[in-house]
Amino acid sequence: MSSPGPKTRLKRFSATQRLFHVLLLIIFLIQGATGLARMYIETSWGQGLAACFGGYESALTVHIWMGIFLLLLFLGHLVYLFLNIDWKNAARLIDSPDSLLPRPADLVQFLQHIGWLLGLRPAPRFDRWGYWEKFDYWAVFWGMVIMGGTGLLLAWPLASSRLLPGWTLNVIFWMHRIEALLAMGHVFIIHFFIAHLRRHNFPMDRAIFEGTVNLAATLEEKPLWVDRLKTAGNFDERLVSEVGLPQRIIFFIFGYAAVALGVYLLVGGLINSPYITW
Repeated sequence: MSSPGPKTRLKRFSATQRLFHVLLLIIFLIQGATGLARMYIETSWGQGLAACFGGYESALTVHIWMGIFLLLLFLGHLVYLFLNIDWKNAARLIDSPDSLLPRPADLVQFLQHIGWLLGLRPAPRFDRWGYWEKFDYWAVFWGMVIMGGTGLLLAWPLASSRLLPGWTLNVIFWMHRIEALLAMGHVFIIHFFIAHLRRHNFPMDRAIFEGTVNLAATLEEKPLWVDRLKTAGNFDERLVSEVGLPQRIIFFIFGYAAVALGVYLLVGGLINSPYITW
């Protein structure tokens, strides 16, 4: 058996957190494909998407049940948070750099980051979470409220019309569609770019699959987090070796398959947008 290589990776995500992300990724792609299949059913591109799920009506069935599963996954995440929060020290943790709650420092770092991109200021020194990571995290929360809530009302329109005036379903439909398009645009353009195409991460950030981050890149981008780990005395125990080549190949295949599908949905939707009835 070969000995492990040098410890060049830093533990960041647990197995449970990675599982949440993988399930969210898979369901999001299915929801995007089934939703666009119905939205673009007037085009051959949309008909091809729908055929992958058994047709126009079957795509709706998959969309509804995957949406329900996504809401259950969201509830599971809330339970996970409830069980893992240190409630005795909750007030102190609100302003902790380990918290995903927005802080005034995030706004300061955002403005400093813009200044750095323009060549006007030095690069900000980030802690455990960057402002963009917090945005991505909380975007899921309002997405679940808007798309999940409107989706449930649209899934059973007859029952919904007993509680709400019929015309409100048209408004709800557009709320669902617009939020879905915004979410796909953000994930397929901004999130994919940040995760895979930045200099620090290219050709892929394997953190959410592998659970670890490159130590050298983290020392450059998130030095405040590394300093805190060293001060707390748990830096060395977080250091791990690179995973084997077979695992990395699996991560690359899965990750770039997701990117390819997302880009396909984005580009196909843009190309065929003039040919559908909005």
